[in-house]
Amino acid sequence: MIKKTVPPPDLEFEPEFVAGLKKIFEEMIIFNQIIGLKVTSLTPSMVRGRIDMKRDLIGHFAFNRLHGGVISAGLDAMAGLAVMAAIGARHMDEAPIQRLHRFAKLGTIDLRVDYLRPAIGEHFELRAEVLRLGSRVASVRMEFLGANGELLSTGTAAYIVS
Repeated sequence: MIKKTVPPPDLEFEPEFVAGLKKIFEEMIIFNQIIGLKVTSLTPSMVRGRIDMKRDLIGHFAFNRLHGGVISAGLDAMAGLAVMAAIGARHMDEAPIQRLHRFAKLGTIDLRVDYLRPAIGEHFELRAEVLRLGSRVASVRMEFLGANGELLSTGTAAYIVS
């Protein structure tokens, strides 16, 4: 029998846990504020976010294209959030506040981003899902989409969790 390493899709977080993770992600990680990264959906199996285009994020002035560093940083951040959600789902027997203190050792080991199309638009959606959550390392897959749902970039990453 194969042991499932990601949370079951029907598991739901308490509002207190969701609010705590959003606070960490949107308020306490200042770089996420700088690029305007917001959480739009947070479940144990997938997280979603949004970046609104603004002048400070332009990477190519002639085309008003989003800077590739914003894409990679956004995907890295969303993948880290997905790992936080998966860890939180693994420890549902603990109080929400107790689970929010489990992320101190989380860090990126490896990050790969494939830029498929230019990121031009008014806003962008980011998605991340944990493929495997081990006792020491988590593997994550990410997507960066345009406002029309077109896939602009993809990513994969590994994170140290212990």
